[in-house]
Amino acid sequence: MAQGETQPVVSVIVVNYRGAADTITCLRALAEHDYPNLEVICVDNASGGTDVAEIRAAAPGVKLVESPVNSGFAGGCNLGARHATGTVLAFLNNDARPAPGWAGAAVAELRAQPTVAAVASKVLDWDGTGTDFVDAGLTWFGMGYKRHAGSPLADVPAAEHEIAKDVLFATGSAMFVRAGVFAELGGFDERFFMFYEDVDLGWRLNLRGWRVRYVPESLTYHRHHATMSTVDAPDSGRETFLLERNALAALYKNLSDETLARALPAALALAVRRATARGDLDATRFDLAQGVGPAETGPVEVPRTTLAGVLAIDQFVELLPSLTESRAAEQAARVRTDADLLPLLRKALEPAYPLPRYLAAHEILVETFGIDALFGQRRKVLVITGDAITERMAGPAIRAWNMATTLATEHDVHLVTVNPLADPPPAAFRVSAATRRDLETPIEWADIIVLQGHVLELAPSLKKQYAHKIVVADLYDPMHLELLEQGKGVPDDKRALDLIGVTKVLDAQLERGDFFLCASERQRHFWLGHLAAMGRLSPRLYDADPTTQSLLSIVPFGLPPQAPVRTGPGLRSTLDGIGETDHVVLWAGGVYSWFDPLTLVRAIELLRQRRGDVRLVFLGMKHPNPEVTEMDIGARTMLLSDTLGLTGKHVFFNQQWVPYEERQNWLLDANCGVTTHYEHVETTFAFRTRVLDYLWAGLPIVTTDGDSFADLVREERLGVVVPAEDVDALADALEKALYDEEFAAGCVERMAAVARRYAWPEALKPLVEFCRNPRPAADRLPGSSDLVVSEPVRGKEMLLRDVGLIREYLADGGPKELARRVGGRVVKVAKQRLGRG
Repeated sequence: MAQGETQPVVSVIVVNYRGAADTITCLRALAEHDYPNLEVICVDNASGGTDVAEIRAAAPGVKLVESPVNSGFAGGCNLGARHATGTVLAFLNNDARPAPGWAGAAVAELRAQPTVAAVASKVLDWDGTGTDFVDAGLTWFGMGYKRHAGSPLADVPAAEHEIAKDVLFATGSAMFVRAGVFAELGGFDERFFMFYEDVDLGWRLNLRGWRVRYVPESLTYHRHHATMSTVDAPDSGRETFLLERNALAALYKNLSDETLARALPAALALAVRRATARGDLDATRFDLAQGVGPAETGPVEVPRTTLAGVLAIDQFVELLPSLTESRAAEQAARVRTDADLLPLLRKALEPAYPLPRYLAAHEILVETFGIDALFGQRRKVLVITGDAITERMAGPAIRAWNMATTLATEHDVHLVTVNPLADPPPAAFRVSAATRRDLETPIEWADIIVLQGHVLELAPSLKKQYAHKIVVADLYDPMHLELLEQGKGVPDDKRALDLIGVTKVLDAQLERGDFFLCASERQRHFWLGHLAAMGRLSPRLYDADPTTQSLLSIVPFGLPPQAPVRTGPGLRSTLDGIGETDHVVLWAGGVYSWFDPLTLVRAIELLRQRRGDVRLVFLGMKHPNPEVTEMDIGARTMLLSDTLGLTGKHVFFNQQWVPYEERQNWLLDANCGVTTHYEHVETTFAFRTRVLDYLWAGLPIVTTDGDSFADLVREERLGVVVPAEDVDALADALEKALYDEEFAAGCVERMAAVARRYAWPEALKPLVEFCRNPRPAADRLPGSSDLVVSEPVRGKEMLLRDVGLIREYLADGGPKELARRVGGRVVKVAKQRLGRG
């Protein structure tokens, strides 16, 4: 296949205004450019005179669009974009020329990086020795600037111009953007006319989660301001007016509410001082404190560059009603914070103008309004759980609590439970309960929402109104696999419907999420299969990250980084019948139907015959979440223990859940920890969180084979792994863990290093890293679309294809199969035409 057939069409848009000679030079260079699929569009912005005729004669192969009015660079580019057919738009100043590879390098970056919306070309002066654009910067008062512009290229560090990097914006003189994304954002803001419309576009792209990438191999040469110099004079004030007004407009549209409230008053005051400093005006001439002399009523001479700054503020006020509408749209769609973009601003406190009176005002305003702290606003993270948050927390609530605790060191965190039971212990973050209706307020507040379980179904606005918000879905609990076991006691039809319902809940999360968490490598493979089956593992997602680590990461259940310290009485003091020298096996956690406590009780019955001081303790029989249905396995376990005469002698059932902050006292009273389960699919992908408590407390572990923790115990020699439902093997394993002191000591020694790997700060690292730089998943970025699409089959190729199909259908099933296939095709075409109608 030829190169041109595999490359997207790039529509290059060149805007002309009374610069036919430069424009023709540019168009001729584009005609000779080495990119195979180039569509060139020239927009004449009502130049008048002979410009259109000259361009048409000199460049007959160019699509020439005549604008009835001069709508500026922004309007001209937008008009050209509406006439473009390419999936990539390129904007090139008419006083620029592309170097070989200019378009190819940019397209290669767009194809390789699905999260990059725009490519910023490297721009040098006309002879290639001076710097025009190699990096972008933005001041806190809204003025975008080209870092190193005007410097000899030889004086700019190579790392600043030879290496690709993310930037806030691309210069409008030479940039590429995905056509779908450009349309999604409404193109350039035509109210800017010219100047900073490129800054505003790049700012908006970044706020919506897209990236703008500087690619030095995409090289152009530029006669800076060649067009402006033909229609304006440096001291006319018109360029100053546009720069000042547009900086305020960009600032107003794109800063968050919190930042704008302090930055805008300071920016307005600084704009006035900038204007008076430019004209070297005596700002004290009307101050009576300077002395009272004869009244002066005559006009005061004000330089045009000073007047331009004042009039810019006046016209900014004039634009406020329409800018307010745009601001509302931008703020509603943003997924990144001001703090997120701070690295792209480069030097936000750069004063930009070397005028003494201006610099003094800049220093005063920065200090008075606290501008230096403005862009350090903490990100807002909402963690939602469906589990009860009290002193007696179970797994999901414990996990959500520790996520909130860890993230609160860097962000403003709000932990919300949709469970009616909420009586949390003291926390360094906000904790509250919410009904479905109450969820809207914290969701609107948040920049990132971390959710688990059924929560997404209680927050439909995350699928509609707040579909742009960044969602982290915690999939550590494969609920549908648990339900296969949990639902065995219900009628078959209800069981099937329940499973369908839970699977839909999980599918909705997989469809909506930007980042997913799972608890083990096994689970990661399982959820990747889910994502692939749903079609979510698309070429766009794959190309953005072939490892998929940035989409789905392993975040196991964790444990406290500090070793457990006794704070009160434990099981030996609480439960009658357990002495200080007895050997205690602890079942730390709930008793659910996918576990096998029955084999464990039988193993204790076998072991106590040779070890009379063995004791088994079930930490908590009644789940702290009242919405969790009690399962009959608990009652069956107690009945078996009663029948064997073990209850209160060798087997003990603590009915109430032990408070989360007190569980270490019970763990420290035990000699080994146990978890037993049946052999089924839930086991394969389960993550038994109670095993982490055993690690934390240094308890040798006895576990049934088949889950990921069994692999860990076996590989790290932390205890004994036994086959499922093997009473004898389980009894022998418990005896070894409880009574073989050398073996137990070795297990405990090895546990210390393993426990460090599972400490919450370590376990949560992927979530912490994501929240430091959150972005929508590549396939959820607004305006995403394919860059290269297949050409429709026409003419002879269509005839050959149809003949081939007819032969295939006749060979497969004869005339009946042919008639069936043809009939289906007719119906499909009819539906397509009706749909278009």
